[in-house]
Amino acid sequence: MKSRRLGRSALVVSELGLGTMTFGSMADEAQSLAIMDRALEAGIDFFDTAEIYPVPPDPKYAGRSEEILGKWLSGRQRDSVFIATKIAGPGGGWFQAPVRGGKVGLDRHSIESAVELSLRRLGTDYIDLYQTHWSDRGLPFEETLEGLARVVDAGKVRVIGCSNESAYGLTKSLWAADVGGYPRFETVQNGFSFLDRRAGEDLREVCRSERISLLPYSPLAAGVLSGKYQGGARPPGARFSLYETDTPRTQALTRRFLSEKTLAATARFMQVASEAGLPPVTLAIAWTLTCEFVGSTLIGATSVDQLTESLAAADLKLSDEVRQACDRVAREIPYPIG
Repeated sequence: MKSRRLGRSALVVSELGLGTMTFGSMADEAQSLAIMDRALEAGIDFFDTAEIYPVPPDPKYAGRSEEILGKWLSGRQRDSVFIATKIAGPGGGWFQAPVRGGKVGLDRHSIESAVELSLRRLGTDYIDLYQTHWSDRGLPFEETLEGLARVVDAGKVRVIGCSNESAYGLTKSLWAADVGGYPRFETVQNGFSFLDRRAGEDLREVCRSERISLLPYSPLAAGVLSGKYQGGARPPGARFSLYETDTPRTQALTRRFLSEKTLAATARFMQVASEAGLPPVTLAIAWTLTCEFVGSTLIGATSVDQLTESLAAADLKLSDEVRQACDRVAREIPYPIG
C-alpha cells in the first residue's frame, strides 16, 4: 500500500486509514480486533479514533473504542503504527462530553485532561496525531492552540489536526499559529465523498495552498454509495436502520443523506462503477484518492469481510475514462449535501 505525508509534518502514513467509530457498538471487541489485524496485514498503519467513540455517543460506552484499540496495540512495536484520536470540544450537538462529564470546550485544561485520559485508554505514552473533533467558536483560537502546544511540548502529542472545520476556521487557526508561534494544524478531517462535498472548494484551496492534508471520513457517504439503501432498503444493523429509532439529530442525518436526490445520484454512480467493472465501494474510495490534497482516506467496517472491497481501492489507478464519467455525474446531479 502506498504512503502519503501528512501536511508539512514528518508523519508518513498509509493512504488508507482505519476508522474505529463502530468499535464497541456495531462491532464487538472480538470483531474489532480481527478487523484491525486484517487492516494491518493489508498494509494499513494509520488508525483513527476519538474520546467519544463509539457512536452514536452514549455515556455508558464513551471511550470504549480507544480501549479496544489500546488492547490491540498492547505488545506491538509502538512506532510500527500511527494512532490518531480527538478531543470532543463542544461536541457538535451530539452530547456533553460523556467521557469527562460536564460542559467542556477546547480550553487548555480540557485539552490536557483529555490527552491524559486518551493516553490511559490507549495504553501508550504518546499520540501521533491529536485532533479537535469540533471547533469551539466561543474561545479564541489562541487558547486552543496554546493548550495543544503544551501537550506537544510535553512529548505527549507529535502533530495536531482538526475535524469538522470550515475554510474560515482552518485559515484563522493557521494565522493564529503563525503569529503566536504555536504548532499548526497539519490535517483536517471532514466528511468527503463523491456524494458529500462538505469539504467545499474554499477548504480544498486552503489545503492545496497551505499544504494541509484532508483526511476524508465516510468516503461511502455513510454507506449510501455502497448501494445498500437503494429502493428503500434498510438492512438490519446498518447505520441508518439504527438511526431511524434514535435521536432527532440522527433522524435529521437520515433525511439528509437518504433523499431522492442522493439515491438518484447513487444510482448513476453505481452505473459508472458497473460499466468500469468495479464494486461501487471500491470506486468510491478510489475516487477520493485521486484528489491531490487528500492525505489518507479513512475507511470503516463492522466485519472483516466488509474490508475486502475497501482495501482494493489502494491498488487501483482509475483510468481517465472512468474519472471523466464520474465528473459527468458530478456535474449533472445536484448535491443536497453541501
